[in-house]
Amino acid sequence: MKKFDMNFKKEDILKEVFIYTKIILTAFIISFAVNHYVIANAVVPTGSMESTIEPNDRIVINRLAYISEAPQRGDIISFWYPDNEEENFLKRVIGLPGETIEGKDGEIYINGELLDEGYIKEKSYEDFGPYEVPEASYFVMGDNRNNSHDSRYWEHKFVTKDKIVGKAIIKYYPNFETFSED
Repeated sequence: MKKFDMNFKKEDILKEVFIYTKIILTAFIISFAVNHYVIANAVVPTGSMESTIEPNDRIVINRLAYISEAPQRGDIISFWYPDNEEENFLKRVIGLPGETIEGKDGEIYINGELLDEGYIKEKSYEDFGPYEVPEASYFVMGDNRNNSHDSRYWEHKFVTKDKIVGKAIIKYYPNFETFSED
């Protein structure tokens, strides 16, 4: 039976420490890069997106979603709130650049045509607009229309493309769900 050699050389120990340090540092750098440039994790604090996203749901936001394409109607986006850019909001894109949006009698109209919205919790009968969405800007609303502080009420009504953090793609807690375009 062979005996286990307990005589380690100082150089061997330092070599092992260096290897493990390099692995841990590489993992940290990759994690940092992914979390700051590729995805963002968020806990939803309010009920403005009920029943699509509930308070305290955890979601993943794809920061790279709009590098080569523009946001589409129905996308759920994370963005810096136009009236206070220290706050991050999550809403659904309703109006696209160049469109005229108006709310009347509980319905949303885009360029005079009724918008089909199967995702809203309940209608809001508060009229608004008409507003013309500027270039490179978006009109956003929460799915819970009666409990959403959104473009209808802001001083600066539109989210500009450069203030969009990314597109919500997955809800992973408490239930897993992907967000489809409506």
